[in-house]
Amino acid sequence: MKGLKRIGALTLCAGLILGSISGLTGCGSIKSDKRIVRISHAQSETHPEHLGLLKFKEYIEENLGDKYEVQIYPNELLGGAQKAIELTQTGAIDFVVAGTANLENFADVYEVFSMPYLFTSEEAYHEVMNDTEYMKDVYESTDAAGFRVLTWYNAGTRSFYAKKAINTPDDLKGLKIRVQQSPASVKMANAFGAAASPMSFGEVYTAIQQGVIDGAENNELALTNNKHGEVAKYYSYNMHQMVPDMLIGNLKFLQGLSDEEYQIFEEAALISTEEEMQYWDDQVAEAKRIAEEDMGVEFIEVDVQAFKDKVADVQQEMLDANPAIQDLYDHIQEVNEKVAQEDK
Repeated sequence: MKGLKRIGALTLCAGLILGSISGLTGCGSIKSDKRIVRISHAQSETHPEHLGLLKFKEYIEENLGDKYEVQIYPNELLGGAQKAIELTQTGAIDFVVAGTANLENFADVYEVFSMPYLFTSEEAYHEVMNDTEYMKDVYESTDAAGFRVLTWYNAGTRSFYAKKAINTPDDLKGLKIRVQQSPASVKMANAFGAAASPMSFGEVYTAIQQGVIDGAENNELALTNNKHGEVAKYYSYNMHQMVPDMLIGNLKFLQGLSDEEYQIFEEAALISTEEEMQYWDDQVAEAKRIAEEDMGVEFIEVDVQAFKDKVADVQQEMLDANPAIQDLYDHIQEVNEKVAQEDK
């Protein structure tokens, strides 16, 4: 079945590429006057990101329905994030949702988001990401690579989960932990004492099940939406990262839009973020309940400061190695301080 799924995905990707080259707007021999806009993402149809994308589709088709039809492909149907980004670069698909870790190879500035304990609160995280004027330069930093970010999605707070309990940083020693496919994420996991194992998100369940890895790091929804709670029974709230997902669009497609159309796509993107965030907290709470009651996952409260101390040098090491992240890092620290003062 796995092989058939992979063949199906490759066939679909090939069809999309051929359709792109030939100028067809539909699948097979079906033709339409409308331009098909294809979006790929890794999550299930019930995930907040998918629900946000449905709102994106609705807004586009309400305002530009005579010209565009939006098609959404969830569950990595068009391949993992890295593959889908490549398809977006070439224009075989038009949009993909991917984590910032996947963008580090295209623009150095995105590495800052892989920094452990970058944000000191969810309020600071949201304030930075919702500052569309400031983030504009960051979003356009990948233009040379052929794509541009339109908006962000809340992907919560990332923590470790595994087959064995992780109560202290020492419990990570020697564990093979899946991380996102980025050098910064590898560096972070190794600093904790784990053996970093970068791989596609879609491969994690089987890798844990078969003992290829011992665990992973992600938000609570991975336990239920992606069923990781079936194979990893311990989730430790060390809360090492708040990493957004990004809606990325093919630059040639975006620049080919009229000013009015581009504005509508931008508005649709922002509306999709608002929709996604409305569902996030409720779905996290429900995921925790299901994981605990139905899957037998144990949630562990840990001494977060002990984990922070373990990677205390990583922030400075990253700043020294990558000057491109300094300005955004400084901006985030200012927001962290401002929010902390407001909370006093």
